[in-house]
Amino acid sequence: MRKLLLLGLLLSITSFLFSQRISKFINAKKVKRIEEVLAADDMQGRKAFTPAAEKAAGFIAGEFKKAGLQTYKGNNSFLQEFAMIQPKFISANAIVDGESFSEQKIFVVTTQASLKVTDQSGYGKASIKKGNNLTAVARELIGRKENLIVTVDTSFASNLSRLGSLKRNLFQTGKSVIFLLTDKEPTTFSIEAKHEIQESKLMNVVGVLPGKSLKNEYVIFSGHYDHLGIGRPNQEQDSIFNGANDDAAGVTAVIMLARYFVKKMNNQRTLIFTALTAEEAGGYGANYFSKQFDPAEVIAMFNIEMIGTESKWGTNSAYITGYEKTNMGEILQKNLNGSKFSFHPDPYPEQKLFYRSDNATLARLGVPAHTITTSKMDSEKYYHTQDDEIETLDIKNMAEIIKAIALSSRSIISGEDTPTRVAADKLENR
Repeated sequence: MRKLLLLGLLLSITSFLFSQRISKFINAKKVKRIEEVLAADDMQGRKAFTPAAEKAAGFIAGEFKKAGLQTYKGNNSFLQEFAMIQPKFISANAIVDGESFSEQKIFVVTTQASLKVTDQSGYGKASIKKGNNLTAVARELIGRKENLIVTVDTSFASNLSRLGSLKRNLFQTGKSVIFLLTDKEPTTFSIEAKHEIQESKLMNVVGVLPGKSLKNEYVIFSGHYDHLGIGRPNQEQDSIFNGANDDAAGVTAVIMLARYFVKKMNNQRTLIFTALTAEEAGGYGANYFSKQFDPAEVIAMFNIEMIGTESKWGTNSAYITGYEKTNMGEILQKNLNGSKFSFHPDPYPEQKLFYRSDNATLARLGVPAHTITTSKMDSEKYYHTQDDEIETLDIKNMAEIIKAIALSSRSIISGEDTPTRVAADKLENR
């Protein structure tokens, strides 16, 4: 009994000392400093595609540099710039095996204003068969990095126009996919299409802390820095959607974690820290970011969103979306044994939160990618309102949550634990 008491006392002292050490790097004062900048009125709600979002990205890049991170793949900037293309259809025509196709039988996904393709153009071939999920298969084909001619079974004649949503916003890849409504695989063809092209610039912010023995295995810490911008004034005549909780809180966490892990320098796996753009506009930042990795090399993704308020269990707690889809939550909780902090499964499964944040893109590729949050989605008073300001946040509790994420991730970043993969084929088609 005496030995057990001494052991318990030793563990308590060790836990206290470790908590004191981490508090040097992650504490309420440091958290508040970053939050105050990101959620300030002069950030104008950080709406994607606006100069305000670029200003926020510049601030985050500066914090990554001060933390001591490296740029991704030796780039000269922490800013991961990319373009979104919005093609407006003008005309299309095709002659396939001597038969003229009307516009209603042609659907073209391209980022080129003027496209001309023949059977000598080297396009690959694919098909969407009767009984397939038209949108799901088309999305997968568009996501490939190759030019394609796709035959679509004529049973989809009345549904071909539904594919329009798939080309509202495209990345500048130079690749084109042409869908032809026909039951025959074409042998000879000549296809022309014209679009009016509108290009919009976006940027993620990405920093890297290289691993020691497992450099090609990646652990990602992410949050989205965009919000809703400026809208109509509310009763208090406030028109700015500051997004202090959604998701300046998550980005603050990413910056704090970067500073902490750079100081520790004991990560065996490579750590990627990213502030993603355009989550509110459709997840475009996460979509582009995910394409830069081989999913098999991404070991885990900690997506952090809305941790500025207490969870339904009170302070020192958070929940993990999609908890049941991998064993990552169990690993995190194991690493917190002896602490007062607890992670829980998502208590709002009807809200489909696993599919509504930036973790979803990599999760669909099999990556153990989860969102950590405290948001009470059945009663979050300031969600998507102008009142989501820093004064509504529990900064002290935020610091404790960030500490918990740092401590709970330690066996994953050290290579001791590897979470199970997401069964991507069992996810909902959203």
